[in-house]
This record gives sequence, C-alpha cells and structure tokens, in this order.
Amino acid sequence: MKMMTCKELGGACDLEFHGDSFEEVAELSKMHGIEMYRKNDAQHLLAMKKMQELMKDPESMQKWYESKKEEFSALPDCK
Repeated sequence: MKMMTCKELGGACDLEFHGDSFEEVAELSKMHGIEMYRKNDAQHLLAMKKMQELMKDPESMQKWYESKKEEFSALPDCK
C-alpha cells in the first residue's frame, strides 16, 4: 500500500489517500474533491479550477496523469 496527499495530486490540503494502485488513490482523491466542492471549500475550488484548465488539453492531461502514476509507482510502501 502506498500514500499520496491531496496536494501531491493537485489538490489543496494534506489529507492522505492510501491505496494499492494509483487508480485507487486517484478515486479516493476524486471523492474528496466532490466532498470539498459540496462544502464550497475555497482552496479546493481554486485547485479544481487549475485542474479544469489542464483538462482542456488532453495531451497535457495525459502527461500529468502519467507523471503522477510514475510518482506513485516510485513511492515506498507505507506501513
């Protein structure tokens, strides 16, 4: 199992997401983002706006995704 934070995934806080795969961690991050959106959290909304800009360019978004996936793969297993 590995861990990445909200900030490491483009978010706004230090909440930790733990998972056995990058996809699992990304899904936890997505659910957290939905919760923060519903709470109208200003810092997370700003981070979401930046991600939306990135998503306008599919090639840039794919590069970002692949780099985060590689970053996850390079992480040591957490306890």
